[in-house]
Amino acid sequence: MTKEDYPITSAIRILREKNITFKPYLYQYEDHGGTRQFATEFHIPEHYVIKTLIFETDQKAPLLMLMHGNKEVSTKQLARILGVKSIMPCDEKTAQRYTGYQFGGTSPFGTRHTLPVYVEKTILELQQIYINGGKRGFIIAITPKDLAIVLTFTEVETAIIPHS
Repeated sequence: MTKEDYPITSAIRILREKNITFKPYLYQYEDHGGTRQFATEFHIPEHYVIKTLIFETDQKAPLLMLMHGNKEVSTKQLARILGVKSIMPCDEKTAQRYTGYQFGGTSPFGTRHTLPVYVEKTILELQQIYINGGKRGFIIAITPKDLAIVLTFTEVETAIIPHS
């Protein structure tokens, strides 16, 4: 892909500023397709496709969580780790207000507001991850090591297997 073949989002600007090597992927976005849509189209295990999730604590404090595509966040466990009563996913409008990104195109890089970031510990053990580039239908491949260059985050263990 050449530079003109993919969108130049806030996320891409941040990665370029930090000299992070990434590989762009464009795919057919589908509402509610999630990480499975990309994983299926590119024959990549969904475990390597990382979701960027926006949550709020019971005190309305926002946070960003990175989780494997094939797992869910135990909000009870995350609330315990943070020492709050509860954590809930943000609705689309609220998530967009915090990040500046459209729902389904949220990247952890270049968010409108600086949010505390939590990363599922096992993500950092992977060789390469696929994460949203800041637009629906746009994923970038980077190394987990590069997350630490671009983001300040806390490692957590909150992954649970989703109910089918």
